[in-house]
Amino acid sequence: MHSKLNPYIDGEMATTVEIVSRQQWGAAAPKKAPEKIPCAQRVIIHHTDTPSCSSRSECVSRVVSIQRWHMTEKNWDDIAYNFLVAADGTVFEGRGWGAVGAHALSNNHDSLGIAFIGNFKSEAPSCEALASVKQLLQSGVCQGFIKPQFGLCGHRDVKDTECPGAELYAVLQQLKST
Repeated sequence: MHSKLNPYIDGEMATTVEIVSRQQWGAAAPKKAPEKIPCAQRVIIHHTDTPSCSSRSECVSRVVSIQRWHMTEKNWDDIAYNFLVAADGTVFEGRGWGAVGAHALSNNHDSLGIAFIGNFKSEAPSCEALASVKQLLQSGVCQGFIKPQFGLCGHRDVKDTECPGAELYAVLQQLKST
């Protein structure tokens, strides 16, 4: 069964977002337990710079492949991101809430990394993916995992990179209206 985020935000019923747990997508165990972060001050948005995925099985395969690449080729302890989001709006748990990621060198200690699955250099993210990330951010604030006045930026704001792609970067501020 997929977990759902807290459906109550500011006392009102909110749309829930589906999260596919690490167990559900078949994550490998991390090489070591992640460092903990009590409450993220910033959220850094990424794209995976891979082909997007359109079915659950294809997305699971993509997330497994990303984790494998991060752990074997990059020699990181686990998948870099805290969460990954597919075009249909499905959210995949990466390192999850409260864990320090490996998504933005020298910027992981106080941030949460969310990656949109796909390449957004010339393709816009789907409305479903954007809506799910907004809901994820709302839930993170509501549950105390993200500071209410969190900063939001693209990976390119903290490193010399094209990530999260021009089309995703152009709509980042839409995510902040949580």
